Amino acid sequence: MRFPLRNPNEGFHHYTLIDGEMIVDTVPGLGLKRRYLAYDLMALHSHSKIKLPFSDRWKLLEDEIIRPRNYDKGQFDSGVKGSPSYRYDMELFSVRRKDFWPLSAVNKILKEFIPNLCHESDGLILQGWDDPYVTRTHEGLLKWKYPEMNSVDFLFEIGSEYRQLIFLYERGRKKLMDGARVVFPDEVDPSSISGKIVECFWNKEEDCWSCMRIRSDKSTPNDINTYRKVMRSITDNITEDKLLEEINEIRSLPMYADRIAKAHAQNRRRRC
Repeated sequence: MRFPLRNPNEGFHHYTLIDGEMIVDTVPGLGLKRRYLAYDLMALHSHSKIKLPFSDRWKLLEDEIIRPRNYDKGQFDSGVKGSPSYRYDMELFSVRRKDFWPLSAVNKILKEFIPNLCHESDGLILQGWDDPYVTRTHEGLLKWKYPEMNSVDFLFEIGSEYRQLIFLYERGRKKLMDGARVVFPDEVDPSSISGKIVECFWNKEEDCWSCMRIRSDKSTPNDINTYRKVMRSITDNITEDKLLEEINEIRSLPMYADRIAKAHAQNRRRRC
């Protein structure tokens, strides 16, 4: 794919590392569209950016990667540039920056923005605005998921006497979740998916795991530590109303109230 530098005369990105997620949008009249949402930047043209605060890295994503790429695409689309060797409309997916908002917008995000998305959302990520990039698991990064999206990826197998078994990984080895049970939709024959990874959510009514989908993109289950975190989240049972209540209290703290006021002032100046 084509990622030109901000100065087009200098060529293209090299040793630039970004973090993001691939989504599949259902667009009315157009069908399924793959889109890559970039949400963080670790290196820019061989220069590390992990020590910068998230706010700076997020801004660099737009200024150094997304905007130059969109400008370049516009040049091709308008006919200013023409090259038989590259066509943006032939790319397998589009690229844009993932949006982030201040805490003051959380109610609007949950009530208006998420319900109108063209893809499924599993909840919220509460990203520290001043945080450096943290490799591996970031214990300080807060995530909230809708209850039905608190899922675990198990390895499912059919054992002797047609016994259904589910496994996680512990220290790189299979760990049998003895006594755990998973149920499948009526149209699914469990024997046909033995040896595959199944993504499951906790079914409170049945007191067992329910299969959401087969993870054909994975060959290993979640680690036991991931499972424990999901179970803790399920046990905490933080509802949407409780989340909004807590965030509204946090927003009234001086450190957040001052920052929100400054953000609103900056937005007003931009509109003037």
